[in-house]
Amino acid sequence: MKRFWKYLLTAALLATPLVATWAQDAATPAAPAAEAVAAAAATVADAAAAAPAYKDLEAFAGSPGYAIFTTNNLWMMLSTALVFIMHLGFATVETGLTRSKNTVNILFKNTLIPCIGLLTYAIIGFNLMYPGGDYAGKWFGFSGFGVSVSDDIANLTDTYNAGYTYWTDFLFQGMFAATAATIVSGAVAERVKLGTFMVFSTIFVAISYPITGMWKWGGGWLNALETPFYDFAGSTLVHSVGGWGALAGVMLLGPRIGKYSADGKVRPVLGHSMPLATIGVFLLWLGWFGFNGGSVLSANPGLTSLVLVTTCLAAAAGGVTSALTSFVLLKKPDLSMALNGILAGLVGITAGADQMSAMSSVIIGGIAGIIVVISVLFFDKIKIDDPVGAISVHLVCGIWGTLAVGLFGNLAGMAQVVSQLKGIVSIGLFTFIFAFALFFILKMVMGLRVSAEEEIEGLDVSEHGAHAYPDFQAAAEK
Repeated sequence: MKRFWKYLLTAALLATPLVATWAQDAATPAAPAAEAVAAAAATVADAAAAAPAYKDLEAFAGSPGYAIFTTNNLWMMLSTALVFIMHLGFATVETGLTRSKNTVNILFKNTLIPCIGLLTYAIIGFNLMYPGGDYAGKWFGFSGFGVSVSDDIANLTDTYNAGYTYWTDFLFQGMFAATAATIVSGAVAERVKLGTFMVFSTIFVAISYPITGMWKWGGGWLNALETPFYDFAGSTLVHSVGGWGALAGVMLLGPRIGKYSADGKVRPVLGHSMPLATIGVFLLWLGWFGFNGGSVLSANPGLTSLVLVTTCLAAAAGGVTSALTSFVLLKKPDLSMALNGILAGLVGITAGADQMSAMSSVIIGGIAGIIVVISVLFFDKIKIDDPVGAISVHLVCGIWGTLAVGLFGNLAGMAQVVSQLKGIVSIGLFTFIFAFALFFILKMVMGLRVSAEEEIEGLDVSEHGAHAYPDFQAAAEK
């Protein structure tokens, strides 16, 4: 009987914020938010169209639009810095949720991924993702190798864009690119060969990510649909892309030694530092202010403020509902589930952060928090071993957030849902096939998984010849 009342109380706690949210939404018209979004987009578009072709920076500096342009560009640069700090967040989350004997290996991967990502994005990715108007509505486009400007004046004034310079545009987009490979890193942790993974990351970020990104953000075929596919900051184009790559890698790698017993039962492999994991999640939450807030592509005060509010509310709701769900299903409130619930809420709101009312974002984040717990348990059940829950957070909740645009946003309707499904399925198929084929080829050529002896010893020693915690590691691993 006691158990019954505990479950009943927990269900009521889960339902209360959602019911209140629905009531609030019913009482508050969504039209003003939708009108604000449309007005903001029109303002930026009009400013870009009206931008004069300045002949020198001195003339531009004396123009009426200089202060606004400078403010917009400054916000974009600050957002770039916030997205950059997310790589530290990914590194600490992944490190904290895995064993100490693999710490150096995980930190090494997360150190090199942003370096490789920026270089490959400069060499090929940026022009593959944004090939220009000649490729509008197409599946593929490429405007040449390298990043450069033919006219410094045109690209350092608002003749390139009303909100930012060419160089700011490249750097902001480049910070996004490496994120996809970072997501894969967490899912394949503790048993993948370092060299094989680094080759995979280089090719994945250089080719796969920019091609599917071009389909929407580069003006490609998904953007040219009668009802365009919508993904504001990358629930699908960034997070699900990383999630599909992670799923392909995990399927080919197989589970870690000892993760599942002979009778199929799950043996928990505990992370070695929950403080590190918690620090990482809060760094990621901080970085999401730039990830979503910068995706406004200007410092428009109304729209930027709305995006930051919807982002934070979704994260908070995801944390609460995941904690409650883990309490119901696991009989104890699980910190790792709560942390992943925050990330699930952030991933879920990313596709439509500019489309939602504040209260709708609570629903989206809250549902993401429930989904992520169920998803983690499901993948364990089918023996898909993901040490950090990256597939559940980024793939499953990325799909949910993309669908939520058609259900809750100012674009809501069956036509939008269909377009969202087209984007999810097409990007998912391309990315999974690309990643699976690439991993498979690398497995044949280089090998994919370390030996059993190396895995048991730990990748820090076998791959790097080093310990992360030399003063006490030997005793801790006994």
